[in-house]
Amino acid sequence: MNILAVNVGSTSLKYAVFGPHDELMCRGKADGVARDRAFLIHDEGGRKTEHPILRPGLEGALDTMVEALGTHLPAVSAAAFKVVHGGDDATGVVLLDDAAAAALERFAAAAPAHNPPYALAIRHIAKILPGVPLIGSFETGFHATWPPEARAYALPAGWAERYGLRRFGFHGASHRYISERLAELEPDVRRLISCHLGGSSSLCAIVDGAAVDATMGFSPQSGLPQAERVGDLDAFALVHLTAEGVTLEEAARALASEGGLLGLSGLSGDLRELEAADASGHAGAAFALNTYAYAARKSIGALAAAMGGLDGLAFTGGMGENSGRLRSRICEELGFLGIHLTPARNDSATGEAKVGPDDAPVAVWVVPTDEERILVRQARELLGAG
Repeated sequence: MNILAVNVGSTSLKYAVFGPHDELMCRGKADGVARDRAFLIHDEGGRKTEHPILRPGLEGALDTMVEALGTHLPAVSAAAFKVVHGGDDATGVVLLDDAAAAALERFAAAAPAHNPPYALAIRHIAKILPGVPLIGSFETGFHATWPPEARAYALPAGWAERYGLRRFGFHGASHRYISERLAELEPDVRRLISCHLGGSSSLCAIVDGAAVDATMGFSPQSGLPQAERVGDLDAFALVHLTAEGVTLEEAARALASEGGLLGLSGLSGDLRELEAADASGHAGAAFALNTYAYAARKSIGALAAAMGGLDGLAFTGGMGENSGRLRSRICEELGFLGIHLTPARNDSATGEAKVGPDDAPVAVWVVPTDEERILVRQARELLGAG
């Protein structure tokens, strides 16, 4: 059974086709799909081809993916999707049926940059592959092992059940892959923090392969400052805003699209652009990067406390994998936890690499994530084909 994995971001698309023995047949990705002159890079056995996205937007990117897949598409027997937020109505790995669609719709306001485009992608692929089972892996599923005290908000009695309000955690496929891969690289690591850093960022505490807490809570707007999403914010800041005459709709839109690193820097929500601007002396970029690194550093300390210690730290995601400067900003004051970087290793790291000393108390690694492989494996298990 060949399975197509579709991994949609708020402005990006990644995909892969895996064969019946989980062998990678091809994969591809596109960034900034809403921009003019965006393109998709298709990789088949190391042979890369560039495909322009003629119609800006997610649907145009999906059509370009279909074109790039060529003869692989008719051989696809199932499609696996990463989906974000279904609350407790839909979590784990499910067939994408009417109930799953209803859950995505119910929690769309909590994940406005994710649930609507994911639902669009699912509908679009359903038209292209009629009759092919569509499987969804909810990002919240990996976090089902959190203890009750990590999930709870101190809400009025009954609100959690009535309104579905609790801490969920996200980036589950990525954190799951990092946990499994680091167990192969460092078998003695029991207490791990996985740092998924990029346009959307979260940290996850993992003990013996099971998630116990993370930086994101009820929605992907929480935790670290995101590219354009606010991150953690006192709930009564919204009360204050409405008292000042800002409508709830205005606040929700601005906090989801004008906050985060963009709001902090006044320049951009793209960490790569911010690092370049910082190197040129842009004060706003430096402030945004320092605030982001501070939030990550503080979260590492808190998550280590939640686990009673720390044995491993892994960086992944677009910036976690590719920015030695960002890793250095985050780790520079964490020596008291046993976290140390080897500058030469950190500066030259490409792909999978250990970036700390071999004899340090905490093993520090860069591990490129592979969410698509997780999606396909989980779909295969659900379908009984694994």
